[in-house]
Amino acid sequence: MENRKSDDAHDWSGLPCDTLPVWKTGQGFGFLDGVRVVDLTTSVAGPYATMLLSDFGAEVIKVERPGGDDARHWGPPFLNDTSLWFASVNRNKKSVALDLRSDEGRAHLLDLIRSADVVVTNQPPDVQRKLELDHESIREIREDVIFVSITGFGLSGRRADLTCYDLIAEGYSGVMDITGQADGPPQKIGAPGADMLAGQDAATATIAALFDRARTGMGRKIDVSLVESMTRFLSCRLSAYLGSGEVPRRSGGTDSVIAVYQSFETADRPITLGLGTDAIWTRFWQAVDQPDFAERPEFSSNAKRRDHRQQIVTRIQDILRTRPRADWLEIFAKARVPAGPINSLDEVASDADFQDRGMFFALEQEGNGLLPQVGLGIQVDGAPCVPRSAPPRLGQHNEELLRPPAGGAKD
Repeated sequence: MENRKSDDAHDWSGLPCDTLPVWKTGQGFGFLDGVRVVDLTTSVAGPYATMLLSDFGAEVIKVERPGGDDARHWGPPFLNDTSLWFASVNRNKKSVALDLRSDEGRAHLLDLIRSADVVVTNQPPDVQRKLELDHESIREIREDVIFVSITGFGLSGRRADLTCYDLIAEGYSGVMDITGQADGPPQKIGAPGADMLAGQDAATATIAALFDRARTGMGRKIDVSLVESMTRFLSCRLSAYLGSGEVPRRSGGTDSVIAVYQSFETADRPITLGLGTDAIWTRFWQAVDQPDFAERPEFSSNAKRRDHRQQIVTRIQDILRTRPRADWLEIFAKARVPAGPINSLDEVASDADFQDRGMFFALEQEGNGLLPQVGLGIQVDGAPCVPRSAPPRLGQHNEELLRPPAGGAKD
């Protein structure tokens, strides 16, 4: 991996990615070397799952319609004719473009499936069956295959054949109902959370199934639902309701089980503050030079502090407005009090610590300039994951991968 800043050798267009460390492709992590994944998915959840597998070393063959993955057309923004949404979840892959309505295209696909350890699809179950790309059909082609389905509602149940997007899943899960200000409407969270969570769940389950297959020789059917992945994200909230009967309501993020766990204004910009233990509670009040307040008996436990939350929050807010954010962050860091800024995305992307740990970089593309990437966010043996290749052009690997089909077209 070469890690350097952009210089005059590159086209300087004044974009944020021009200031990122520039990485060349490399070997990356090799834990899944030898594993072949046939990726039949589009959009975000499925491609994110297979990109995670590719980051850990799997060979991912992305099978696309002649028009390509839907996300190739999502934009603007585009960079050098590449959709940046597509580029965010498709590095390391090989693309083949197939018309599955033709005998030749179908035969090529079946040949790829015969060679695959894992097949991933995100079609609804009725479409899987119609295309004969459901678990039963694919298992006839390769008995020990790991079949991974990522759908809105799962492969069973009354809603199984309904179509779904991240937005729909967030509404079903309840996360929108508890997101936003108390007097405002429900809000979608600011990222495709259901897609990303479902993709991560699919990748995790796939790795577990591959480990099991190495011991038993058995394939598996993995059934991941956007709605269920997003709902599981609310486990703490749902468990609290189920055991108490108290339905959480929108509060602008001020109703945590921890008495003081929210954002506050300062003299200039807001901060977040979490006083999650008795020791942190004491250190906070020492840091703001009011240790006697911490020792009041009515504040001696988190439960008691919750009973007096509004009084405490008002006191803290009055204190924090007396100094700017930078001062408080320095003070709290020294006192080991959990606190932080509320960053905008431009501040996140330019954060030097994130960049130093490989979270953001610009990937060199042969003949197509630099492409911004968000890293895996996992380090192994002190090193981040280096991409093996940039996101592929549509059909880039047809010649490499589409040899004359071994089995011919399926009747």
